[in-house]
Amino acid sequence: MTGAVRRPLVMANWKMNMTPDQVEPYLQQVIPEVNKDTGADVAVAAQDLYLAQMVKETAGSRLAIAAENAHWTDDGAYTGETSPKALALVGVSYVLIGHFERRKLFNETDERVNLKTKAALKNGLKPIVDLDEDLSAYAKEDKKTIVLKQLKIALEGITAEEMADVAIAYEPTWAIGSGEAASAEQAEKSAEFIRQSLVNLYDQQVADQTRILYGGSVTTENAADFLSQEDIDGILVGKAALKPESFLKLIDIAQETGSEAN
Repeated sequence: MTGAVRRPLVMANWKMNMTPDQVEPYLQQVIPEVNKDTGADVAVAAQDLYLAQMVKETAGSRLAIAAENAHWTDDGAYTGETSPKALALVGVSYVLIGHFERRKLFNETDERVNLKTKAALKNGLKPIVDLDEDLSAYAKEDKKTIVLKQLKIALEGITAEEMADVAIAYEPTWAIGSGEAASAEQAEKSAEFIRQSLVNLYDQQVADQTRILYGGSVTTENAADFLSQEDIDGILVGKAALKPESFLKLIDIAQETGSEAN
């Protein structure tokens, strides 16, 4: 593509893991490394229960906190949901939108992903919009159709200016939590396609500035391969980020990549 420099983003997605007594020790171990700021942005996504505590624990540091989901309205009779306005007021920076598990287990549609993305931006949150593909789609080679449909609907009504706060996460469904990651070359082809699609939907400037993350069985062994790809600007990490020692290694890898790029 154009060779534009985009600062890598490493995001841990704890999902529905970690106990209350594990949160503070984890953060205190990670914060000093993040504060070195040698080339990457770092965030941790966690259950709503922990977010306010995590924002307080990380105050003054370079470690950002992310929500794993948010509703498409600020308030109302939506029992069990989380207000994007409340997340912003608490001090959350990022929010995951449309993760595969949300799509599969909670019937989250592309249209709802779009509504949630708009609501996040309205409240000053930075959405990470997840795109997924299943193995059958990959085998049939129609993954581009699936990914493009998700991308177009998710970003409908999002302006070029708003895209400055949006990142895209590409997660092949068959790789999530399976231990079988896509190859770096496969992931790069998909990321390149997504970036070219952004050129078509917006323009070259938007495409050049938008960070595209890879997620799906990322480990300390394969992270460098993904991050060295021209169109992959970060990683969304599940299992490998549950232990602070492992997450720190991933941060180091991304920081080295970012330093080399700059």
